[in-house]
Order: sequence, then C-alpha cells, then structure tokens
Amino acid sequence: MDFYIRALELKDETIANRRRIHENAETGLNLPKTVSFVKQKLEECGIEAMPCGKGLTFTLGKGGKCILLRADMDALPMREESGLSFASKSGTECHACGHDFHTAMLITAARMLKESEDDLQGTVKFMFQPAEETFEGAKNMIEAGVLEDPHVDVALAYHVSPGKMPVGIYMYNDSGTMMNSVDGFRIEVTGQGSHGAYPQNSIDPINALVHIFNALEAVVSREVDPSKSCVMTIGQIHSGLANNVIPESGFMEGSIRTNDASSRDILVRRMKEVAEKIACAFGATAKVTMLSEVPPLVCDPELTKAMVKYMSEMNVEGMQPYPGISASASEDFAVVAEKVPSVFMYLSAGYMDERGDFPAHNPKVQFNEDVCPIGSACLAECATRWLADNK
Repeated sequence: MDFYIRALELKDETIANRRRIHENAETGLNLPKTVSFVKQKLEECGIEAMPCGKGLTFTLGKGGKCILLRADMDALPMREESGLSFASKSGTECHACGHDFHTAMLITAARMLKESEDDLQGTVKFMFQPAEETFEGAKNMIEAGVLEDPHVDVALAYHVSPGKMPVGIYMYNDSGTMMNSVDGFRIEVTGQGSHGAYPQNSIDPINALVHIFNALEAVVSREVDPSKSCVMTIGQIHSGLANNVIPESGFMEGSIRTNDASSRDILVRRMKEVAEKIACAFGATAKVTMLSEVPPLVCDPELTKAMVKYMSEMNVEGMQPYPGISASASEDFAVVAEKVPSVFMYLSAGYMDERGDFPAHNPKVQFNEDVCPIGSACLAECATRWLADNK
C-alpha cells in the first residue's frame, strides 16, 4: 500500500476526528470523552483497543519484532482564543499543543495498518496515552505494562509544530539530547505562626522561603557546568492570608530542566539539600515532593537514521529534513526512550501568514491541518519498513 496516497484519501476523516477531539478537549490522566471517542473510531476500523492504565493499547500483526507507535491525547488547562469554529467547548481546556493531531493521525495510521495487516512482518503496538502535559501518562502506561506482552523492541512518536514554516519539514536529532529533562518539585516549609507585631514569637516560613529561593539561583549559576543547558524556575510561592499575621507554613513549586544527565543529578540533589538545610537554619522544616521525574529525551542514533531514510524515500512533495534540533522544553516520551530505543520527531504544521504568529501553548495558536496525511503516512510507513528490515 502507498500509505501517503491512502492517507490523502482519508484526510477529511482525519481532520474530522481531529476537530472532534479538539472541541472536546480534556486534561490530565482521566480523559473519558477522548478515550471513548478513540475507542469508537478504532472499533469502526475493526480494531478492539484495550485499557492500559488510563490510556488505550492494542496490537496489529503477529510475532516477530514489535514497534510501538505513540500518540498523546491530553490538552492544556487554559482558555482557547483561536477563533476557530471548532474551538474547545469547555472554556477552560484547550488543545494548544497539537495532541489532537497526534491522536487523529494515529487513528488513521491504525486504520491503514489494519487494512494491510497481512503484509506486516512483525507486530505494531499502539499507545494512546493521557497526561503528557503533566508528565504522568507515559509512566502510568508503562507501569500498566504497555512495553510488554508483547515486548516492545523500538518506539516512534511525532509531534506537530506550529509557527511560520511550511508544512513538510521533519525535525530530528540523531547525535545528542533532543529535549531537556523535567523534574517538577514542591517545597513545603513549616515554621510557627504569630501576630505580626511579635515576630520574635514566630518561626517565619516566608523568610525561609525567600532565602531558599535566592540560594537555588546560586546553585544553577555556581554548581553546574555552564556549557550545559540548565534552568531552574520557581513558578509560584504561596504563604499567608493577612498582612498582620506571620503564617505557620508556605510553599513554592518549580521545575528543573537540563540536557545533561549528570547536571540533572546535581541540581535535583542540591535543590533538596538547600531547601532542607536553609529551613533548618531558620528553625523551620522543609518537605520536598517531586511532582515529575522525566529524563532528557535522547533518540537512538541508528534507529533515527533508519526512520529518516524511510521518510526520505516516501513520495511526499515538499518533505525535507531538518537535523540536529534541540529544545529546552520536555516530553514524557523520554520515559519510553529511556527503556527502549526510540525516535521522536517534529512535523511542521505551520502557516506562512498571520495564522502562524503564535507558538504552542499560546491560547491563539493554530495548526495547519495539511500535516494530517503526512503524519499518518509516516507512522504507517516507518512501522512497516522497520519491521520488514528487522525480521
């Protein structure tokens, strides 16, 4: 089967599925409407998807090597301002990162692979996962066994990219870190409250939090290799309810991102030490809770080269490679890539006019639906070709 020609025939269906998912955006681990819709569309193709953690999985083909194809399904907790006729109905959830595309493209890829299942020279496993944005979904499905029974040998995922760029560019990295790690954390400081007029009777958690904040800035600037990409961001600090009361407790939340595993180890360890020891120095206590623990995303070099070869041999006008891309953002597909050889690529889905003015995670972002047949065809083509080459 020529998967691109077939994907073009199914383009309107893929777009319709994308728009249905888009206007019914859901966030987090529990995506009842999205999961139900995906299951329904797969059943229409003769495929029975099974629950796996909070996501869905199934296989096509039989025996031999196994390649995993993954799509994330969750949206972001934000109001949509795109002006699209199929904008999110909820007013509080928005597919501003393109996961609706990933899901719709993988549904179409599954349909095409089901139609050509007799030609598969191995097994394709599908992973429709929730909670990528909260870095919980991949871990949830791995703990539920998505990489086993049958055992997954390699994995592949795509991510659409908006902006002012033509459709057809595919971006990858076969020689280094493609996306940074992310370790989200919460530091809770407990002291002793008192009347604001009598600070000597308190152990002020706000004072401790401020000193912890300043010390964490020094950890990044003085304790890790400056040639590495390292960012520690405190996104929120909360304590107290009145201007004349010293509260008993407070907390801050932040994240650590880096493209280097050893720098990650240093930053996470030192964040905990600094928080606990500075709190102790002021007579308070600090409790550190990790909110996410995702490693840097490093793609397998040889597998990446193979996928690039398959894509370059597809008869898709305008497709062109863009190697060596890296980003300081993070992706929980890295949890899969840490366990099995994997490839992650960006597919350009932008506009060259004013619709391309906004990036992902912006409430006004728009994605070009012409990417739909390209993504679906690449998923099916790469899976089929890799299995044929690795019988």
